[in-house]
Amino acid sequence: MPQSERPLIWVGSSRRDLRGFPRQVRREIGQALFAAQQGETDPAAKPLKGFGGRFVVEIIADHADDTWRAVYTVRFPEAIYVLHAFQKKSKRRIVTPKKDMDLIHRRLAEAERLHRERQN
Repeated sequence: MPQSERPLIWVGSSRRDLRGFPRQVRREIGQALFAAQQGETDPAAKPLKGFGGRFVVEIIADHADDTWRAVYTVRFPEAIYVLHAFQKKSKRRIVTPKKDMDLIHRRLAEAERLHRERQN
C-alpha cells in the first residue's frame, strides 16, 4: 500500500522567501520537497550538519553561479515542515552561516510547537 502524501507546513517566511527564487531553482526545490512528501529523498537533499541526524534536511540548488538552499524537517510523521529558504552568499565557506543556523534552530522549535498543537 503506498504511503499517503504528507502536507507541507511552511514555518516563518520560508514560503515567501522561496517564491523570490529564480523559476528553475523553485522547480528543483519543489521537486525535492515533493519527493520528501512521498517519503523519498531527492538527490539534491542531504542531512544538514549540526542537527545530529537525518531529521533536518538541506536541499541545494545551483543556478547562474549562485547557490540556493531550502531546509526542512521530517522529524514529525504527519507533515514536512519547511524551516528556511535562502541564497548562500559566501563562495569560500562550505558551512551554513551562523545567522542562518540560528534561524533554523528557532524555526525547528516553532515546528515542534506546531506539531504539539496539531496533536491536540
